[in-house]
Amino acid sequence: MSLLKRIEQGKSPEESSAPAQTSGEGSRLASLQARRVSAPNAAPQAGSYFDLKTRVQNKLLAELDPSMDITKTEEVRRTIQNLYEQILNEENIVLSRPERARLFEQISAEILGFGPLQALLEDDSVTEIMVNGAKNIYIERKGKLHRVPVTFESNEHVMRIIDRIVAPLGRRIDESSPYVDARLPDGSRVNAIIPPISLVGPTLTIRKFARNPITVEQLIEFGTLTPESLQFIKACVEAKINIVISGGTGSGKTTLLNILSGFIPADERIITIENAAELQLRQEHVVTLESRPPNIEGRGEITIRQLVINSLRMRPDRIIVGEIRDEAALDMLQAMNTGHEGSMTTLHSNSPRDTLARLETMTLMAGMELPARAVREQVTSAINLIIHQDRMRDGSRKVVNVTEVSGMEGEVITTTDIFVFEQTGIEGNRVIGTLRPTGLRPKFMEKLEAAGIHLPPAIFGVGARQRY
Repeated sequence: MSLLKRIEQGKSPEESSAPAQTSGEGSRLASLQARRVSAPNAAPQAGSYFDLKTRVQNKLLAELDPSMDITKTEEVRRTIQNLYEQILNEENIVLSRPERARLFEQISAEILGFGPLQALLEDDSVTEIMVNGAKNIYIERKGKLHRVPVTFESNEHVMRIIDRIVAPLGRRIDESSPYVDARLPDGSRVNAIIPPISLVGPTLTIRKFARNPITVEQLIEFGTLTPESLQFIKACVEAKINIVISGGTGSGKTTLLNILSGFIPADERIITIENAAELQLRQEHVVTLESRPPNIEGRGEITIRQLVINSLRMRPDRIIVGEIRDEAALDMLQAMNTGHEGSMTTLHSNSPRDTLARLETMTLMAGMELPARAVREQVTSAINLIIHQDRMRDGSRKVVNVTEVSGMEGEVITTTDIFVFEQTGIEGNRVIGTLRPTGLRPKFMEKLEAAGIHLPPAIFGVGARQRY
């Protein structure tokens, strides 16, 4: 079929709904006459630009070979470019060079990427993208939120992009299941929630995956940790100390977990369990498990708790759970207490003390009628160290507490701060301070030394004293 005969496939929605008429053929031929379309930022001509984009995009899709391997991005992009130039020439559409390039990028983003979000996803300075309906898009850059002049055409356009994200993962989002956790091909974490739950239209939140993962050196450079505290935490990971990384939303818990997991020896078998796979472990022997929501019939759900239980039969040396948020806490504590030392997880909380309270509450959610003291004893014997991270008022992420869970006194779990962040001031809206040692050593120092790790007293501060 010739390009001219396929023009009808590129009609606007209004044209598509109209009945076919002979006179309509004449009007379509007239539309092939030379025209100049304004750039998208020219408001009076926004409609004509949108019509042009829709028509060219539809004709491109009609011309493309459906058997093409879309994973070969460069090859497909070259094919799209050739067809795009051919269509513009066939229709005698006159565009300036910047307009021509802009239109091509938008169309190729719709076909190969994620539409209006593609440019934001490719911008390494953007760490988070928040879509609040079709016309309100915000980003996080350097810990601060900014609104960007990027929009979708409509709520239906947002829904198409959401479907493009979740469909390859075998997940769904509709009125019966109006929210979903997913991930992009590069590992970026995605949450989507749609009407009728969201009253502002389809809402999409993307926590971007760093193309180049943050290194240990960068953590020190950013002031997240000090060399002394990092040396201590590295020793804890190598000596199989059970660690919980806690903090608020966006405080950098998963980033820190990624870095700490890099200290696990390469000869150990690691099982990772997550809702949406985010962790980037560099070791060779890693098994990644991902939970699964129920299908449209309400069946087939696989929970974090089920995966933790199953992982115990997989001969793990370490179990790493991306985030504990429910009754899976009980099974994680049981795993830590039954020989799977050196396990790690993250948890949302406001402080190390709050972390322990939340662990206790989530353990009780499992429905086991356990006395409070028994639950606290489980927590105390399972968790050795809490690393609490915070997002400061200037947007920076810092570890503010490195706290040992030291034991129980009566009915109360006792803790000891090994390192504490001390803020010394604010300079030009920038928080100034450092993570300082308290001068105390943890009780599990014997375990570190049994693993052949001997830390100099200076790490714990001048005048450090041992406490056994």
